[in-house]
Amino acid sequence: MAQISGAVDLSQLSQAPGAAAPAGTYVTEVTEATFEATIRKSVQYPVVLEFYSAKAPESAQMGETLAALADAAGGTWLLARMNVDNSPQIVQALQIRAVPMVAGVLGGQLVPLWQGSMPKEEAEKVIAELLKMAAGNGILGKAEPQSPTPQDPDLPPEEDPRYTPAYDAMGSGDYATAEAEFGKLLAANPADTLAKVGKGQAGLLARVAKFDDPAETAAKADAPGADVDDILDAADIEVATGQAEKGFARLTSAIAEATGDDRDRLRVRLLELFDTQDPSDKVVLTARRNLATALF
Repeated sequence: MAQISGAVDLSQLSQAPGAAAPAGTYVTEVTEATFEATIRKSVQYPVVLEFYSAKAPESAQMGETLAALADAAGGTWLLARMNVDNSPQIVQALQIRAVPMVAGVLGGQLVPLWQGSMPKEEAEKVIAELLKMAAGNGILGKAEPQSPTPQDPDLPPEEDPRYTPAYDAMGSGDYATAEAEFGKLLAANPADTLAKVGKGQAGLLARVAKFDDPAETAAKADAPGADVDDILDAADIEVATGQAEKGFARLTSAIAEATGDDRDRLRVRLLELFDTQDPSDKVVLTARRNLATALF
């Protein structure tokens, strides 16, 4: 097969044998051990790689969208999902900076598609273009329904029906309703960590949904004498795209230099962003210690 324009050869990236995944579906979870075997399948049919993190709120919604598209396509292409938190070698090899990140794979070659969230209709159009590229390179096979694989240890357990209204609202992009539903659960049980994290993530996604150009926002926040609003926005984007450590550090540094109301706004936002993450995560614990140092 001819080299695809804009593609990166993945055939030598890993050496491990592969395994299968979810029954009756065209979605598979991939690990570093099964990565190469999954890539080899792309000589028969297109593979769409979704790199995600349980720490990035946008990942869950993007994953649901892609899974729905993959199953609707009925094997025209296979969705392969990789948790970057458990795949440091792949993250380094592909220089993944933020998630969710989506790429196509044709004949063992990676074709970058997009980074961040994308509406279902637009994602479908981009994947349609990938399928045209596949056809032009003679990749016309069909994926078989996948068989079950063990649950990713970083994924949440089966949903408690009490959380269904909140998760449904999150999935449809109605973040205000999701935040309100999680708030009800917290009112009933203030110790409900899952509801607290969900409420924090819903609020975060509502804020970042307004940004058209995250790179421009980050550039403003990195400029000397940056406005507090730009710093808050940049930190939101970083946490929403799986760069929590970077977002936390940005706010902590700003808190150390700020005074008065600006300092309080930065502190409150950092505490809100802590609530979007697992409270036992070492990144959160380190950031809390750094916050205490910045304040006192």
